[in-house]
Amino acid sequence: MTRAVLSIGSNLGDRLANLRIATAGLAPNLVAASSVYETAPWGVTDQPDFLNAVLLVDDPEADAWAWLHRAQDLERRAGRVRTQHWGPRTLDVDIVTVDGVTSDHPDLLLPHPGTPHRATVLLPWLEIDPTATLPGHGPLRDLLATLDTTGIHRCDDLTLH
Repeated sequence: MTRAVLSIGSNLGDRLANLRIATAGLAPNLVAASSVYETAPWGVTDQPDFLNAVLLVDDPEADAWAWLHRAQDLERRAGRVRTQHWGPRTLDVDIVTVDGVTSDHPDLLLPHPGTPHRATVLLPWLEIDPTATLPGHGPLRDLLATLDTTGIHRCDDLTLH
């Protein structure tokens, strides 16, 4: 079994529908899905707010590269066009970690290098895996304790299903 943690986000178009594209596309492998959170943009801040969530998935036949290809396919299905680094997007599917694998390949950095600094990933991940650790960085709870979670709001009225 390979278990992966995926972070999904959208800030263009029907944001919830875009997240649901990812959830539906991963349904056969979905172990858990966090609540939906609305968050301020990160990196480039002059853009609409995001809806974000974290998914736990597993597939005995998928390695880290297979998860990357699935993520890219889901982004294409949602009409993602890459025009600006950290810019607005219909759907972003990031591979956060895959079974503790590390990779420094420029196309697949694992664990995802931004994760220790992004409450927008850590908070929803902790919701569905309270004892999770980020390989090479430690328990999520400890990482999250050092971050500002102001501006991250759980949207209890929105669901991924």
